[in-house]
Amino acid sequence: MPNSKADDMTVVLDGSSLTIEDVVKVARADAMVEITAESRDRISRCREMIQVKIDSHEIMYGVTTGIGEFSEVVLDSEQLEDFQKFLIYSHAAGIGKPLEEEVVRAAMCGRINVHCNGNSGGRAEITDKLVECLNLGITPVCAEIGSVGACGDLSPMSQMAMTLMGEGEAYCDGKLMLSKDALRLRGIEPLVLQARDGLALINGSNMLTGMAALTLHDAELWIKTHDIAAAMTLEALNANMIPYDSKLHELRGFKGSMETAENLRELIAGSKIMEQKGKKVQDAYSLRSTPQVAGSLRDAVKFAKSQVEIELNGVGDNPIFIPEEARVITGANFQGTPVALPMEMVGIGLSMVAVLSERRLNRLTNPALSSGLPPFLTEKPGLHSGLMVAQYTACALVAETRILSHPAANQSIPAAADQEDFVSMGMTTTQKTKKILDNCFGVLAIEIIAAAQALDIRNVSPSPVITKIMESIREVVPYLDDDRPLFYDNDAMKELLLSGKLVKIVEDLVPNFN
Repeated sequence: MPNSKADDMTVVLDGSSLTIEDVVKVARADAMVEITAESRDRISRCREMIQVKIDSHEIMYGVTTGIGEFSEVVLDSEQLEDFQKFLIYSHAAGIGKPLEEEVVRAAMCGRINVHCNGNSGGRAEITDKLVECLNLGITPVCAEIGSVGACGDLSPMSQMAMTLMGEGEAYCDGKLMLSKDALRLRGIEPLVLQARDGLALINGSNMLTGMAALTLHDAELWIKTHDIAAAMTLEALNANMIPYDSKLHELRGFKGSMETAENLRELIAGSKIMEQKGKKVQDAYSLRSTPQVAGSLRDAVKFAKSQVEIELNGVGDNPIFIPEEARVITGANFQGTPVALPMEMVGIGLSMVAVLSERRLNRLTNPALSSGLPPFLTEKPGLHSGLMVAQYTACALVAETRILSHPAANQSIPAAADQEDFVSMGMTTTQKTKKILDNCFGVLAIEIIAAAQALDIRNVSPSPVITKIMESIREVVPYLDDDRPLFYDNDAMKELLLSGKLVKIVEDLVPNFN
C-alpha cells in the first residue's frame, strides 16, 4: 500500500515508499514513525520460516554460522544467542566523535523500513524496539569512523544495537547518558537478542544512506541558493543575457541546464540595471556557462536522490530470507557502492560549481573585470581593503573542496582476512560530500555579500525579486562602508543561507522556481 501519513508529523513505513523528505522529517523534525499491519505480518512470517530452519539445525550464514572469515564455523544450539551478543560487541569497534543525532535517527528510520519488507529475519521485537527508541527520542551514540560501507555500516550500527540492549551511551532529552539510564527514563525494557537478531540490526548500509539522504536534501537548497547568487552577480556585472535564452538550452536538451537558465531569467526579470548599455558581446565562461555547469550538478543530484530512495526501500541484508519460497539467499546486498558512487558525483559537482561561484566573486572584486566597479568593492580604495581578503577565504574553501573531491569509492582496502576483499568506502564518501557541501555554503555566502555590495554601489534598481532578497540580506549584513572584521558577516550570511529564508522568498514570488 502507498506510504500514508496519519498527519504531517507521522511517517508510516511500509518498506517500499520511504522518501528523502520523510527521512528529513524523522531525523530533524522528530516526526513519529509507525509501521503498517502488512509490514508486521511480513516480519512475523519471515521469522516463523527462520525458526523452523533453526529448529531443524539447517546451516544459515550469520544465523547458525559465524560471519566473514568465520562463515564456515557452524554454531551449536547453545551458542546461537550468545553469538548475536558477541557479534554486536565485536563489531562496535569505531573511533572518534559521535555522529550527529540527526544522522543516527535517519539510519534508524531506514533500518526500520528495511525490516518492513519482511526479508531480514529478525524478530518483530527488534523492529518495535527501534520504533520505540526513535519515537521516544533516544538516540544511540555511534562513532563517526569505522564503517567501510560493506557488510553494511557494521561498526556504527552495532553501537546503535547496543543502545537497544541497554549498553553503550545514548542521547535523551539533549543529554548524554548511559543507554540503560535512557531506556529506564523512557520506561523501555532492554532488548535480549536471539538468533539472527543482531545481524538483522546491523547488516545494511543504513548509516551512510541516512547521511546521504540529509546531504542531498541540503544540496537541493544549495543549488537554488546558487542560482540566487549567480543572478545577483549577473546583475551587478551588467551581464549579457543572451546565453540564458530558453531556445539555446532546449536545443541541447539537458534538463538541469534548462531549469537553471529559466531560474536566472525569472530572478532577473524587470531589472533596471540590465537595461543599461555597456554589455560585452560574450561574457567570460564563469558567467555565460553557469546554466551548463550548475545544471550538470542539478541533474547529478536528481540521479543521486533516485538511487538513495531505492536504497532506503531496498533489502540490504545478507542473507536474505524469502518466506514464500522457504529460501535463504546469501549475497552482497549490503554493498554501499550504489549510494557511494552517486554521492561521489554530487561531491565533485558541488566542488565544481563552487569554483564557478569563486570565479564570479573574483570578477566582482577585480577592477580589471568588474565593469566599472571600484577595486574590491570599496569606495575608498587604499584607505580601505574592502572585500579583498574575503576572496582569500573563498579560495581556501574551494581548495579544501577540491581535495575532498578525490574519490573514496575506489579506495577499497581488503578486510576480514581478504574474505571481504572489496569494500565501498561509502561512509567516507558521504562524510566528505557532507563537508564539501558545508564549504560550498561558505563560498556562496561570500559571493552573495560581494554581489549585494556591488548592487548597492551601482545604485540602480535590481529586479523586483532581487530587491526583496537584498532587503533580507541587509537585515543581517549591512553595507560595507568603512572596513570592519568580515568574519562576522561571513558567518551571519552562511547562517542565513542555511536557514532557507532566501530560497523561500524567491519561491513565494516565483512559483515555478526550480
